[in-house]
Parts: sequence; structure tokens; C-alpha cells
Amino acid sequence: MAETLTARAAANPRRRAQRRKRRLAVVFVLPALLLLGALVVYPVVFSIGRSFFDAGGERFVGAGNYAAIIDDPATLKALRNSTIWVVVAPLLLTGLGLMLAVLTEKVRWATAFKLVLFLPMAVSFLAAGIIFRLAYEQDPDRGVLNAAVVGVHDAFTDRAAYPTARAREGHGLTGGAGGPYSTEETVRPGRPVSLGFVGVAPDAMPAAAKAARAAADAAPGPDVIAGVAYLDFAPGGAGMPGTVDPGEKGLPGMTVEAVRDGRVAASATTADDGSFRLTGLADGEYTVRLPAANFAAPYQGVNWLSPALVTPAIIAAYLWVWTGFAMVLIGAGLAAIPRDALEAARMDGATEGQIFRKITVPLLAPVLTVVFVTLVINVMKVFDLVYIIAPGPVQEEANVLATRMWLVSFGGGNDQGLGSALSVVLLLLVVPAMLFNIRRFRRSGA
Repeated sequence: MAETLTARAAANPRRRAQRRKRRLAVVFVLPALLLLGALVVYPVVFSIGRSFFDAGGERFVGAGNYAAIIDDPATLKALRNSTIWVVVAPLLLTGLGLMLAVLTEKVRWATAFKLVLFLPMAVSFLAAGIIFRLAYEQDPDRGVLNAAVVGVHDAFTDRAAYPTARAREGHGLTGGAGGPYSTEETVRPGRPVSLGFVGVAPDAMPAAAKAARAAADAAPGPDVIAGVAYLDFAPGGAGMPGTVDPGEKGLPGMTVEAVRDGRVAASATTADDGSFRLTGLADGEYTVRLPAANFAAPYQGVNWLSPALVTPAIIAAYLWVWTGFAMVLIGAGLAAIPRDALEAARMDGATEGQIFRKITVPLLAPVLTVVFVTLVINVMKVFDLVYIIAPGPVQEEANVLATRMWLVSFGGGNDQGLGSALSVVLLLLVVPAMLFNIRRFRRSGA
């Protein structure tokens, strides 16, 4: 009996100490629990309840808001775009991260390389959205991507030299704005032709342009139609329309064709003084034509933010921000791989490709899974890039669930019942991925 009392007396201080520790732990944890309840639990519970009421929150509508999600084409489009994001972005990021992590082991300046790729993570999504909105501008003078595309295009394709030129009315040429232009009357070989144009600003004239040569000086032969294409405007407005006057310049680089029975019989390009010679013509009547390619508007590049390309364009911006994150995490997993296995495979004659497929990737599978699931969770919540990069006219084409939720609730829709229902749907989509990630972390910790 005495021994039992002694054991109880010894156990009581231990219990009191444990109770004190528990109370102390509660004191320290309580502020975090209060913040968690105020910032997470209460908004979730309130949103679930609010999703069963109408836009004003006064009338109970049951599952009406959830039915409206299915019936709303704009919401279904946002759900489709979210699916594209979930399928495409994490896969691309995980693949890019794996490829770059492996490559950084092969370069001398691996640390600097990783730093450069990881730097976009220091940029907020707001700033990244503004950067890419400017980069995607249609105007090549403002959008860096289209400036590069136009530069490459113009390096391999001749630009139309005179997109603003138009024929001088009433002086032998017919055709609408932008061409093609043709002579009103047919021309026989041996006769000179004057092709006068207006609408070209002096600063838009090619640097090689020289004083126009009069068509009468072309001296065409019996099988030649010769002439001149020129800017029919003399400095100061002097001169007579339809004739080559002193001070008027030729239009070099224009394509001129002799057409007979709908077929091109000869073609030539105007010289620096605007003169041209269409040779090798049989006797007969021809129409002299200047193709529309001479007057086509300059190539303006790709409309990156068109309805068809806006979602891929925004995903590309997301890849720019998050590739460094995937590379660093996968690189950490790669550094933990036992080098003995890799060296043994090389000693056995395995190629680098075989080592990568059969050893590196299987050993990295847990890390790749964590990275992929983390990116899936992040992609489901993407908002900033979509809202900032997509212009107003194509905003609906680019919307995902998060942006649609905000637009419906606060961006003009003022239907917080439907917005709350969308937030609940988004939560239900995110929770399974979060639980999967938590289980992975617990297993790796065990």
C-alpha cells in the first residue's frame, strides 16, 4: 500500500508538469489558431454558406448557383482554360526543370546559371504580367517579341516599299487602294509608259531613289515596253501632273509586269531612277500592271494576344516565372542521388541516355511528383497573370476559374452568390492535390 502511494506521489508532479507544458503550448499556439480561424476557416465556412444565396444574399436559392455554373458559357470556358493550365503548365515546368537541372551539372558556371533562371521568382506576378503585356504588344515598335519576329521575317522576305502609294487619278492608271494598278489602255511594244504615283512621304522614299528618268528617254525596242514609275509630286508643288518634272524622283524596287490574255508575259524591277524594261515581247496589245505586293502593308508580326493565342501566351509567361523553382527543387533531388549507382552503370557500358531514363528519372520520381503536384495546386489558383496580360476584348477567352470568380463577384458582375459557388468549386479542386502532397511529405518524413 505504501509503495502504491509513493508511486502516485511521484507520478503527480510528472502529470502536473505535462499539464503545464500543454497549457504553455496552447498559449503559444493560440494566436496562430486565431489567425488561422479568422483568415482561413471563417472565410471558407462563410463562402460555403454564401454560395446557397442569391446575388444580394437575401434569398436562399439552394444549389441554384452551382447549376448556373454549368449553364454559363463564360464559366464553362474558364473551366476549360483551367483544365488546359493544369494539364500543360505543370508538365512543361516539370520537364523543363528536370532538363535544366541535369544540364546544370554539365556546365562550369552552374551556380550563376541557376541564379539567372531563379531570378524571375523574385519578381511579383503583377510585375511579370506588366513585362509580358508589353512584350506581347502587336506594334513592333513597342513589343519586343514582334520586333524580333518582324526583323527575322524582313531578313528573308522583301518588304513592300510603298504601302501608302496610290496612282495619280486621271493619268492612265486604274486600281483601288493597295493595288494592283494597271494601265487604262493597252500598250504595244516600242511605246514608252509613264506610271505616276502620289502618297509617298519624302522621308519614306528609299535612300537609293534618284531623279526620275523621262519615259521618252527609255528608247524601247520593237519587242520592249519601257517606261518609268515615279513620284508625281515635285517639291513645292510645282510641275504638271502626269509628266516627269525636274525634282521628281523615281520609285526604285517596284515590280512591273506585262500582262496579255490574263498571263504575265514579262516582268521587271524598276531601277533607282524608276525606269524599267519589259523585254522579249511578241507583237500585240499588253496591259502594264503593278502587283499589289508593291503596296502591301508592312508585316506586323504575330498577334500574341488574339483569342487563339492568349492562353498559350500567358502560360509562357508563367513558365518564365516558375522554371527556376522547378529546376532548383529537382536539382536538390538530383544532388542526393547516390553517385555509385551512376558510376556503376557507366562502368557497365550504359549510355548517358540509358542512365537518365533507367536510373536518374526513377530515383527522382518522388521529387518529380512533389514538384508536379505543387505546381498543379499553384496553377489552379493563378489569377494575376491572366488578369493583367489578357486585354479587355479577349479577357473572357483567357479567363480561368480564379479570374472568373473575381469578375463575377467584384469585377462588374456583383453576384457574390455565384462567385462564392465558384470559390467552393475551386477549393474542392485544390484540396485533393493538397492532401496528396501532405501525405507525400509525411511519408518522406517517416
